[in-house]
Amino acid sequence: MKEKLRVFEQHLSASSFRSKIMFSVLVFFVIYLGAAGITHASGMVATIAKVKKSVVGVGTMMPTRSPRASLFGTGFVVADGNHVLTNAHVVSRELDFQGNESLVVFIGRGVNPETRSANIVQLDKEHDLALLKIPGPPLKALSLGDSDTVQEGEQIAFTGYPIGAVLGLYPVTHRGIISAITPIVIPMDNGGQLTPELIKRLRARYDVFQLDATAYPGNSGSPLYDPDTGEVLGILNMVFVKESRETVLQKPSGIAYAIPSRYAVDLINKLNN
Repeated sequence: MKEKLRVFEQHLSASSFRSKIMFSVLVFFVIYLGAAGITHASGMVATIAKVKKSVVGVGTMMPTRSPRASLFGTGFVVADGNHVLTNAHVVSRELDFQGNESLVVFIGRGVNPETRSANIVQLDKEHDLALLKIPGPPLKALSLGDSDTVQEGEQIAFTGYPIGAVLGLYPVTHRGIISAITPIVIPMDNGGQLTPELIKRLRARYDVFQLDATAYPGNSGSPLYDPDTGEVLGILNMVFVKESRETVLQKPSGIAYAIPSRYAVDLINKLNN
């Protein structure tokens, strides 16, 4: 009887020891994962703060108009700090030269942003990209990452002006994932749905990023970036891609798309050629 009791006590002691070990391991992982989450969150905060310094509004100024400023989309600073990348459709409006309307970018934050004149120096209508040049002191430029390495499920963020400048120039950040890498245009079931523009895009198809995050027309031209590094992986597009992919829909979806950054790299490289 004493022997059985001794064996039971040893077993109980061993079980208690194992329980303590398991409890300690559990506590370690809870603390580790919590710290990792805090680190990731603080990293995201730092990334957004960095990116916002390079995000600008793109629009026009007209002295005889009320209000004088109109914001049509978003852009971000690249290259030497005196160039801004945006969507081609954002700057495609015909200017009213008789009314002294001019293309500008809006810099800063709040109701009185700095305004600088802008000129289109490169245009890529096939990928809906435009490169603008602005005068004055160079601004902080964003780095363009390798969009060819992007995978479905990858975390992304984008910063821009989803509702324009109705309440002033206040950049907004959205976060999500790459939900699909998909062709910019898909074949139609009915030939009557084809337009000359769609036929042209069908002949020169390329992949775009489909996102699970909500974006709005003012987000066109926003940088799509890695939330950890701030490297730009794409350019938000709320018009050009939708016209290609969602022609068959009576009510276009709220899905957001982005043009891979590889085409922006090609556009910037043309400056040196």
